[in-house]
Formats: sequence, structure tokens, C-alpha cells
Amino acid sequence: MKSIDPASLSERDNYKLLVGSILPRPIAFVTTLSSSGVLNAAPYSYFNIVTANPPMVSVSVQRKNGEHKDTARNAMENGAFVVHISDESYISQINVTAANLPPEESEVTLAGLTPIASENIAVPGIAEARIRMECVLEQAIPLGGIEGSPACDLLIGRVVRFHVDEALSNDRGHIDASALKPVSRLAGNAYSKLGEMFEIERP
Repeated sequence: MKSIDPASLSERDNYKLLVGSILPRPIAFVTTLSSSGVLNAAPYSYFNIVTANPPMVSVSVQRKNGEHKDTARNAMENGAFVVHISDESYISQINVTAANLPPEESEVTLAGLTPIASENIAVPGIAEARIRMECVLEQAIPLGGIEGSPACDLLIGRVVRFHVDEALSNDRGHIDASALKPVSRLAGNAYSKLGEMFEIERP
């Protein structure tokens, strides 16, 4: 077993160890609205559940040269965003939205995706997603980097509305993962489908 001190590595080498080890990672496809009304969209694999009481999710948005990315800036300015679960049916379009566009251009338009109005917040969602969550910003926490220049903004979103394709859930509210066909992130350009599932009874 090799012992590695992260302080001895470059940021890039630490990144390689993290994304190559923490697998698979669910992908949050996030829409936000700029102050000028541009609908921004981008995928994030630093994403997970925070709590169910009330329902909250987290999305870590890495900064670029110390500057906020559109997603973090828009979420902090408007206090809301929409998280979509990435699945096989539109993963190619999601990938298109990872392009670096200026703030005045919409990745949604670039990818040919369909905006759909939200019920509880002003930020539209994407109609192609089979699960989406309208979120209000609970907290935005700057983390990492050096003093005065954080490396990321950890967005904590409180879910105020779920939208779920009826074909995905049963009467007990459980989501059929095999029907959803979620896509997860690996390292480099690699992605993963759901694959084989198994059960282990908890003690």
C-alpha cells in the first residue's frame, strides 16, 4: 500500500487521485438564471444528498482562477437553482453544456434542450430530464484554496418541489433505477451506466 501526502502533490495530481477513487459519482445537471435573464446550465459530479429533513442536496462548483462560475454566481444572486438527474436519454446534450460560454449565452440553447417553467422558483428546468428538483439556496459556502481566494463554492439547496416522471415511481414512492437509467461520472472522459445491481440485507 502506497502512502501519499497530498501536501506534496500538485492540485492536478490530487484531483486525479480523487476522481479516480471516488467512483461512480452522480451527475447533477444544474440550471440557473442570470440577473439579465439568461438560462445557464452545466453538469457537476461533486454532488450528493445532504439531508431529507428537509430535503437538501449539495453541489460543489469549482472556481476558475478564483472567480465564480456562472452557476454559483447566478445561484447566489437569485437564491435558486434546479437540479436534474442525468440519464442515458440526454447525456450527450448534457455534455454539450460543459462548453465554456460567456455569461450572456445559454448552454440550454446551444444543446437544443427545452426549458420548462418551475412551480416554486423563477429558474426554469429542462423538460428532457425525468427527475428534477427545484431548489432554493440554503447556503453558499466558500471552501479550499488560499485565504481570500477560495477554490470552490459549496451550494446547499433546499428542495421545494420534486418533478418525477410517473413511469419511474411506484405507489410507495420508490424510484425504479433500472427505468431511470442514470449516468454517473468516472475519471477523464469516462462515464458509467447503472450496471448490475445486487442487495445485501442490513444488520
